[in-house]
Amino acid sequence: MTNPAIQNDFSYYRRTLSRMRINNTPAEGENEVNNEMANRISLFYADATPMLKTLSDSTTKFVSENKNLPIENTTDCLSTMASVCKVMLETPEYRSRFTSEETVSFCLRVMVGVIILYDYVHPVGAFSKSSKIDMKGCIKVLRDQPPNSVEGLLNALRYTTKHLNDESTNKTIKSMLQ
Repeated sequence: MTNPAIQNDFSYYRRTLSRMRINNTPAEGENEVNNEMANRISLFYADATPMLKTLSDSTTKFVSENKNLPIENTTDCLSTMASVCKVMLETPEYRSRFTSEETVSFCLRVMVGVIILYDYVHPVGAFSKSSKIDMKGCIKVLRDQPPNSVEGLLNALRYTTKHLNDESTNKTIKSMLQ
């Protein structure tokens, strides 16, 4: 999402390889990617957030294939992870224990990632009133960070969640993300 040029760069690489094959120019060493792998890479990077899409698909598949496990097991785990990250970031006592800003950034990314996973897995999503995630609190934690460091995370919530634009989503939450 923060590096959309990667898809264009990979397309350029594929076109260059194609021209090299037409001109019978050998590729250097083992740098060439076969067509099947190149197609898979292109499909992976076609999504705005490819890794998050892969995680969402895998988590959704896990829940649907394991009907014997209550869905609450998965959603409770995800909501607990989001809550732990939120509390660690908003509580000065806990936050002061972080030795680097990279740790803060990691916690923010984990919080947003598990919110998005929860939104995909839970039947009514992370933005409903029945959600076990304090969305207002999580968005407030994000808003309290320097804007340039969290804009990508806010965009991930805006554009990669499943239920944000549902009619049942609280208007306050929608406005906080605008």
